[in-house]
Amino acid sequence: MNIPASASPNDPLGRDLVLTDADFERICQLIYQRAGIVLAANKREMVYGRLAKRLRLHGISHFSEYLERLARQPAAREWEAFTNALTTNLTAFFREPHHFPLLAEHVAGRREPVRVWCAAASTGEEPYSIAMTLVEALGPQQASQARIVASDIDTDALAKARTGVYPLKQVLELDEQRVKRFFLRGSGGREGLARVRPELVNMIDFRQINLHAPHWDLGGPFDAIFCRNIMIYFDKTSQARILKRFVPYLKEDGLLFTGHSENFTYLCDDFKLRGQTVYTLAHKPGR
Repeated sequence: MNIPASASPNDPLGRDLVLTDADFERICQLIYQRAGIVLAANKREMVYGRLAKRLRLHGISHFSEYLERLARQPAAREWEAFTNALTTNLTAFFREPHHFPLLAEHVAGRREPVRVWCAAASTGEEPYSIAMTLVEALGPQQASQARIVASDIDTDALAKARTGVYPLKQVLELDEQRVKRFFLRGSGGREGLARVRPELVNMIDFRQINLHAPHWDLGGPFDAIFCRNIMIYFDKTSQARILKRFVPYLKEDGLLFTGHSENFTYLCDDFKLRGQTVYTLAHKPGR
């Protein structure tokens, strides 16, 4: 998107870019329409900090001008950068660790290929944790037939996830056996980094999927869906709609894993709570 430079005075807070109340309100509307993300009033400084990089890149001083140019170019690639900037990516290997033994128990002994959907893959730590769990539960040969769809709306996060490269310090937080089995340490120019072994990468299909979009480009059904710590950014209406849309993508005995701060017991009657932030289908008559 070619945006010419312009000059503007500093805003009242002494910052070099001008973000008015109307600009912030419009940004909140746009990201909700595009991704279903709800931004509270206390996120204003976060919005300024993340989008300021885009304005400076294009030589713009007013958020209003940036937003106007976005509006005039609905197909511009800058929309992708706008969405990426306002997406939060907080993740770690084996985050909320109680879920992974449950997944291993759930798939153990299955003869048909296991399929798992990680619906908020971020920079890849979660889907790679799922892949490690499947290898440990099924054995390398059977796990190689498993397929994990790892999706996210943030294309920058997905690009990092596809590389499978992480700081060695982060990887060494795992137990030593997993580090040796599933990672390759970098050397020379790659010293201080570690790469996920190819056999794990080959189990995962990374793709961009917007949970707020009317269509999801993926198959099903899945043995498990991981949708953790993303619904907290949506309002109740969007949460209920997405949960209902999960139903045909989950096998009748499938598991839905959610985040520690997400409770959907009273939000959707299609699921029932099985354990700590783990749901199963309610199996309503007529399903």
